[in-house]
Amino acid sequence: MANLGYIQVVRHCNHYCGFCSNPKTEYHFSFDEIRAIIDDFVARGYYGIILTGGEPSLSPILPDVIRYARTRTSLHVRMITNGWRLADPAFCARVAEAGLSHVHVSVYSVRPEVEEALRGVPNPLERSFAALANLGAHQPGVTVNVNCVINSFNADHLDENVRVLTERFPFVRHFVWNNLDPSMGRAQENRQYVPRLAAFERSLRRAMDYLTATGRTFRVERVPLCYMAEYAHCSTETRKIVKSEERIVHFLDEKGMVRQTDWGHRYGEVCDACPLRPVCGGLFDRGDAYDVAELAPVFMDPDDVRRNVWATTAPDEMIAAAAPAGNLSNLAGESAPATGAR
Repeated sequence: MANLGYIQVVRHCNHYCGFCSNPKTEYHFSFDEIRAIIDDFVARGYYGIILTGGEPSLSPILPDVIRYARTRTSLHVRMITNGWRLADPAFCARVAEAGLSHVHVSVYSVRPEVEEALRGVPNPLERSFAALANLGAHQPGVTVNVNCVINSFNADHLDENVRVLTERFPFVRHFVWNNLDPSMGRAQENRQYVPRLAAFERSLRRAMDYLTATGRTFRVERVPLCYMAEYAHCSTETRKIVKSEERIVHFLDEKGMVRQTDWGHRYGEVCDACPLRPVCGGLFDRGDAYDVAELAPVFMDPDDVRRNVWATTAPDEMIAAAAPAGNLSNLAGESAPATGAR
């Protein structure tokens, strides 16, 4: 197993994305509270933690949090960030020295005008590129991947994104796409950002083909398997279903701690005829923003998908799966060399 714990370090942000599912709240965690959360993840035998927000790099206690997590059986510590503060070489070095192991830099579009419109601040792409350059050139102990929220404004050029990013930053070996969550936050009000599934099907397929051809890896979240075909084993939900993983998220709002063990969401009547139904997370939609009429059965053998999931699971994860709870000391998630694994 590769159970990952999420901690919303802060909920404020220096960007204003119109589809943000976790906008600013009045709540915050103290260092003592975060330390207790980390201790709980260790007691549960978790593989690692992901620090998120808001924008976690805005937290004044971020280096202390990272440093403490690294002292607890060497938990692998990740951070999801817009990269704005990592564009500062001194800050980038500071969090790396504290023990940050992996950074997910979010880039939604390599077209400057699109990225600026999505983030609501001037020149965000320049800062993201500077962050990636700092991480790649000066922090050899920190691995990096790129996150992207699929939305109606980048749905047609997901493949352009990966081509530009890998050509400019060849050390980026892994990508994660998250289909937009329309169920909470600003996304509930701003439905113009919600894509049709068909709008990104072709560009996502071209992007996955390109990454496969160049020996890179990827994961896709909140996309039904009928839009991933032969890459079904690269679905986050499918992999968690097959490997019986869980996820705990500590939210900085009234939701508090959420422990997720059920990866099924919304299905259409046509899904009843789909052989992949037992390993498919379905349509992530609690607000009827997506159309189940876009779903269709895929006549593939689910056992082939299960085999591919385990075939693209990293050796260190296999060791961790067999280790006693509380003795996990490797990477948080799958850093597998095989295509499609985390």
